[in-house]
Amino acid sequence: MKFNAWFQCINGYSGRQSLSDIIYRCPECDELLEVQHDMEQLKLLSPDEWKNKFKDRVGRHEWPYGSSVWGKKEWVCPNLDNKNIVSTLEGGTNLFWAERLGSQLGLNDLWIKQCGMSHTGSFKDLGMTVLVSMVKQMIADGKSIRAVACASTGDTSAALAAYCAVAGIPAIVFLPRDKISLTQLIQPITHGVLTLSLDTDFDGCMKLVKQVCEKNNIYLANSMNSLRIEGQKTISFELVEQFNWEVPDFVIVPGGNLGNVSAIGRGFEMLRELGLINKFPRLVCAQAEQANPLHRSYKSGFKEFEAIHAKQTLASAIQIGDPVSIKKAIKILQAFGGIVESANESELANAVGRANLTGLFCCPHTGVALAVLEKLVKSGEIKKNDRVVVISTANGLKFTEFLHKYHTDKLDGITSDYAYAPINLPADYEKVKETILNAVD
Repeated sequence: MKFNAWFQCINGYSGRQSLSDIIYRCPECDELLEVQHDMEQLKLLSPDEWKNKFKDRVGRHEWPYGSSVWGKKEWVCPNLDNKNIVSTLEGGTNLFWAERLGSQLGLNDLWIKQCGMSHTGSFKDLGMTVLVSMVKQMIADGKSIRAVACASTGDTSAALAAYCAVAGIPAIVFLPRDKISLTQLIQPITHGVLTLSLDTDFDGCMKLVKQVCEKNNIYLANSMNSLRIEGQKTISFELVEQFNWEVPDFVIVPGGNLGNVSAIGRGFEMLRELGLINKFPRLVCAQAEQANPLHRSYKSGFKEFEAIHAKQTLASAIQIGDPVSIKKAIKILQAFGGIVESANESELANAVGRANLTGLFCCPHTGVALAVLEKLVKSGEIKKNDRVVVISTANGLKFTEFLHKYHTDKLDGITSDYAYAPINLPADYEKVKETILNAVD
């Protein structure tokens, strides 16, 4: 059975564009595109047939279906030849039952979707496998693409660098100088990717990369390219599979450029249209207070939106004041009865400190989501028995400098409520014993 997908305008203009076309915006209205699937074709298989098909694929080594993205190829990018798929068997990440943290917050059913447990340490792998695979397909079909480029606050550049290195495709990354962690800077460098460290913020990098891609046969890899969204929507597919096809009550997503909350919503929409679920969760977009244009719009009922100059935040990956996917995100949040809330620097840092004492190892962006969770529990919006999933977007190992400063009380203006530090002792048995017994009594 052959399935099909194409680009189409988010405003509903009827023109269809091939997924192999180098196009990012609607030719008629200049709005973003989204990938549309032939849903009537997909409905030829029943919900149970889809469930069985997916169950027989994921986690196995029949290429490329062991990947949690490509195990659902028909729902993601059916137009690709399998020989052109570039995959690291991404996805399939742990859904962690945060029992202790939930108990502390007054919740019985709290889960953390560990999207940072992936090849490059963030959820960006899910979208990048689709985008780079399509680029490989286009090159194989004779299209002239000199390189693939992105602006990044760290994680997108890491994913693009790794997947292009796997495929042998040149890549270029635009990074805001001194605004990402050293680990995130090292990732594209170690893959031999052209890395431009620019004296600007993410929004400045985004402006430049769009100009470069428009005129130089360089393919744009940021989330305004809807191929990325197709990979990231598989987070929703994984969640309901991991819950035995049940839908959680709330899903909380950190939001910067707003591609991920849009993608997760799209995933749930597809699941319901194909009959695999019968309701939506409430989506919550969590923003850093220093970079919260969506939250400001939400407080006006989404009647207006104004880009802002994002201030420096510990949650550097979501330090974005002019998000590309703003219209997609608002559309999804309205459909899902969504909530937008923000967290200040102290709240996000201490949310990480608290969570990590219960066995998690969070990035600061996950801290934003956890701080927003705590606010919604205190306000009564989230109830004790609600099933809540927090999307953890990146591996905490990418942010060891932040964690070190937190535990040594060196974060400016922040009191570290859950700080721990090593105890320096002489190599003396009595001193060691006394310290241990005092600590554990």
